[in-house]
Amino acid sequence: MTTKAGVGKSHHHNPNVAGREATEQALRNAGIVKPDFVFMFASIGYDQHSLVRTVRETTRGAPLSGCSAEGTINGDDADESGFSVVVTAISSEDLRWTNGLATGLSTNSRAVGSRVAQNLLPDLSADTIGLFVFPDGLADDLNHLFAGLEENLSSDRFLPLWGGGAANNFNLGEPTYQYCDDEVVSDGVSYALLSGKARASWSISHSLIPIGGERKVTRSQGNVIYEIDGKPAVEVLKEYLPEHALIEDRDWMRYAISLALCFRAPSYMRDEKYVVRGVPAVKMADGSITVQTEVQEGTSVWFSSRDKEKLATGLDRMARQIKQQLEGAQPKLVFQFECATRGKMMFRDQEKLQFLRQFRQSVSPDVPWTGFYTIGEIGPVEKHNDRHLYTSVVLALS
Repeated sequence: MTTKAGVGKSHHHNPNVAGREATEQALRNAGIVKPDFVFMFASIGYDQHSLVRTVRETTRGAPLSGCSAEGTINGDDADESGFSVVVTAISSEDLRWTNGLATGLSTNSRAVGSRVAQNLLPDLSADTIGLFVFPDGLADDLNHLFAGLEENLSSDRFLPLWGGGAANNFNLGEPTYQYCDDEVVSDGVSYALLSGKARASWSISHSLIPIGGERKVTRSQGNVIYEIDGKPAVEVLKEYLPEHALIEDRDWMRYAISLALCFRAPSYMRDEKYVVRGVPAVKMADGSITVQTEVQEGTSVWFSSRDKEKLATGLDRMARQIKQQLEGAQPKLVFQFECATRGKMMFRDQEKLQFLRQFRQSVSPDVPWTGFYTIGEIGPVEKHNDRHLYTSVVLALS
């Protein structure tokens, strides 16, 4: 009873060459000819259909799930260029995979969640381990997706979700892409249900700290905040920016990667006092800001900024927690879903790679390691599946 996994990468600009190179390397590293399942994460510089088709052909039609990424992670290496693909090939007598795809997040994400749940019901069993989900990262509020999914699963036990939002290399106006076997779509969610014999160990860490004091939302509707402390929300946001920094809506983008809105952490999050629930999008015309979750009037909020020390100590804590959960077992495969703001937007390349390498050494230096830079990370905290922002979600399967 064995599980074999291998990870391969390519930076070649031709999608057919890149797909073949990454896949052949993954198969060699796994020591297999035909995998049972494949994960693929890729930058959007490629023709996505050609890339997926090549990987499918090279793996002899093995089931595939994944999405487009701001950048890829392969063990000690990370690449955030426009041309980077990581392929993970898995063969196991102990694991079973059920993958699928659903579209229409922007229209009705709750209905999409319900549809995914209905598709999965026949495959849920006593040995189901968890569900990988890769939704369009540009979707406003994925909480409705999770709600539609969870309220329609007739399971007596908690089903953990892991993954991250598909990304587009910060290319404004460019969609993101979700993969399932031969299909490539946008505005959807790719998913893969994992069942069988494996231990799942995971941890999550945040990287922002509040700047300034508590503020109150005094007028809001849905996920749009109109007033904070009785002032137009954009005017309050300007207090944290250089003078004359925000004249037009598009001016905000240069600050959006480093300034976010924090909320008081829910009681089940014991490691964090504040969590990010919204990366504001400004609308100068009416002075409002839009975030990725619904906000009730009277809610306390804090503006927050990225902090390198918190990121470093968070990775150390994650490594300790995962090793404790492993209880001495050696992981067969590790997934890392990292916020796009924790990559080149925060660090010089060598500094970023040093953090990744130190973290991998602390967890397991030789285990196959795969992942990508996301728009929103997905991971459970105390039996609550959440979409996180500015975080790292790491999962080890043993």
